[in-house]
Amino acid sequence: MNLQELFERQHRRVYRIAMMMLNNASDAEDAVQNVFMKYIEKGIEFTDEEHEKAWFITVTKNYCKDQLKTYWNRQVDMGEIPETPTPEEEEEGELIEQIKKLPDKYQEVIYLYYYEEYSVKEMAQMLDRNESTIQTQLAAARKKLKKFIEKEGA
Repeated sequence: MNLQELFERQHRRVYRIAMMMLNNASDAEDAVQNVFMKYIEKGIEFTDEEHEKAWFITVTKNYCKDQLKTYWNRQVDMGEIPETPTPEEEEEGELIEQIKKLPDKYQEVIYLYYYEEYSVKEMAQMLDRNESTIQTQLAAARKKLKKFIEKEGA
């Protein structure tokens, strides 16, 4: 498998997840580098696109959770150096900020459904929840997200 092609397919996904969890552009960029280094070191062979996608999502989430546990991240907040985002990045960033206000269980289903395009059935299997639970969480997340957006727009 060509590493460049794999990077092109997965780097935005890894960055988005890291940005949602770490809330810092430079930390998200570090996450992309570290996740891809882990891929290179492990020499993973994917069975199909879903296996590849699931591996990158899982490894990125685990990396970010580990980063959030570190002493440095708990004790020191140096702030973020302002960047000049493109209009598309700015709009996506605003939406991600609204999603981050949701409880974790809602963030997860919204992200997997809209950004990763998993079906309710696939998410139920992946998250070990009932399909009806996933549907209820999606509906509740949409409702809360709509309220956040309306409140911000008012």
